[in-house]
Amino acid sequence: MILQFLRLLILSLVLAAASLPAWASDTVEVEKAQIELSDDGYKLAAAFSFDLSEELKDALTHGLTLRFNTEVQITKPRWYWFDEKFNLARQTTTIAFNPLTRQYHVSVNGGFQQRFTSLEDALFLIRRPSRWTVAAKGQLKPGDVYNVNVRLLLDREHLSKPLQVNALNNAGWRFESKTKTFSYKAE
Repeated sequence: MILQFLRLLILSLVLAAASLPAWASDTVEVEKAQIELSDDGYKLAAAFSFDLSEELKDALTHGLTLRFNTEVQITKPRWYWFDEKFNLARQTTTIAFNPLTRQYHVSVNGGFQQRFTSLEDALFLIRRPSRWTVAAKGQLKPGDVYNVNVRLLLDREHLSKPLQVNALNNAGWRFESKTKTFSYKAE
């Protein structure tokens, strides 16, 4: 009798877990991430693949401004202690919709605002951020190997408090990629 109850309990837990909605982090993928040396320093070349959930699209068309952060952390592995953290760089891309002009406004780090007539064109700047400096030229020692972590996420901290609570409880508001980690040998 107890054995049958345990089997039934395990079966119901498995079925319940299978019916849960997928986390949005499964829908945001880091397609490409690499560090390139330039005259300005070390730059990130990245590409992301995602679609906005219906909840985020609806919030955007109803006047809510969405902020997306691309984060890069560079660490140097050490065998004798914790990894040495060199740099945490963040690029914030803001997207808003103006219902009067029916245009999407996109700005990177609060800079120049670009206007687009379609959401797909506006999302291109988030999916393929321009190469930006994540470390100064002399910050990394040539020949050393560093670990680079890259991720993209919705900045929920800039939402109003009721929306922050909704974002925690609603799968449509969970927008975060898994962290992609790769090694880079400094030039």
